[in-house]
Amino acid sequence: MERVKLEVRPRPEMGTRPSRRLRKQGLIPGVLYGSGKAAQPFAVDERHLRDAFTTDAGLHAILDVTFEGKRRPHIAILKDHQLDAVRHVVTHIDLQEIRLDEPIDSTVAIVVEGTSVGVKQGGLLDMLTHEVAVQGLPADIPEHVTLDVTSLGIGDHGRVADLVVPDTVTVLDDAEQIICSILTPRVVEEEVVEEAVAEAVPAEPGLVGEETEGGAGQGEE
Repeated sequence: MERVKLEVRPRPEMGTRPSRRLRKQGLIPGVLYGSGKAAQPFAVDERHLRDAFTTDAGLHAILDVTFEGKRRPHIAILKDHQLDAVRHVVTHIDLQEIRLDEPIDSTVAIVVEGTSVGVKQGGLLDMLTHEVAVQGLPADIPEHVTLDVTSLGIGDHGRVADLVVPDTVTVLDDAEQIICSILTPRVVEEEVVEEAVAEAVPAEPGLVGEETEGGAGQGEE
């Protein structure tokens, strides 16, 4: 996997106000964590950060993080990030320093392929989860894994065991965990419910003293 260079600058001040000032300057605050090392706060240009995570590797890019004025890069991956609730832009990132020869745990997206038989019959594809946990060497972690739903009929399920995953990666989630289901068409369900309700409601009884078909009412002498 191609390594992506990312130059950052040390961030001497921590806290909400300094971070707000950085964002106004087009900089995103972050922290680099390393195993057995002190956390290193930094700031990175928003455009450079966007470029780093829009390669083919997406959010799973392996980064060569270089601090301004330093030559030795820190090999790292994205550990976590925060988004602005309104503008949906990154407001903070956490990077984790790694070794390329040691496996890591990661979460990757699930991409659905094909149109299921059940959907063609009017069913609804219901996704219960969009991610799966995997483990592998950093360079082997894929941007996503796939689930082919073509053969699923109404009432069928797609499970973790059905995912197409590279041989170099181990899936950590339970193989029987359900990822998606093909639901019965709602229109048919509503019609069945309406029919059941109609059958359950008894006919309105005649009033006491009211003449009924074929004879006098019970209240008539």
